[in-house]
Order: sequence, then structure tokens, then C-alpha cells
Amino acid sequence: MLKDIVAVEPLNAHRLRLYFEDGVNGVVDIATLVTFQGIFAPLADPAYFHLAQVDSDLGTVAWPNGADLDPDVLYALISGIPLPDFAGEGANSQHWAD
Repeated sequence: MLKDIVAVEPLNAHRLRLYFEDGVNGVVDIATLVTFQGIFAPLADPAYFHLAQVDSDLGTVAWPNGADLDPDVLYALISGIPLPDFAGEGANSQHWAD
């Protein structure tokens, strides 16, 4: 997919409105994606959560402590387009070593 996030709007209840480079946008509930432990622990604090910003080098949303989220996963959640099956285990997989 490789669609970069170009804008982020932190909302209440650990939600983010994300805007992608192709015009796709929507809201994601981050609490359903991460546990607030380790690098994500500070995000449990609503004030810290609202420090979310776009990291243009990575093309995703990030926080000052270096926590970031996979933009492909976020794009799939918002757009409804499933992630590609890189593991080769899906119904459409090809077996190159046959």
C-alpha cells in the first residue's frame, strides 16, 4: 500500500482522525490497536496522546517519545482495503518453490 499520512487530528477517547496522501481519511481508535505498555504507556495520558503529529520521514503518526504506528495497518482499517498477504498463506497465495 505505502500510503503516507499527511495530517493527524487527535480526538478524545484515544481516537485519531488521519488523512492520507490519496485523500482517504477517517477515524481510528488507537486503544483497539495497542496496549498502553512499554513505548505506548505515555499514550494512556490524554494530554500526551494529543501530542500526536505526522512524522513526514516515516509517513505516519508519531509521538515525542518515538512511538509510531504502521501506516499500512492504519490505511487498511480506514479504507477497508485488506493488507496484502505477504506470508503466502492466503487463498490467493502463490508457491514459488513448488
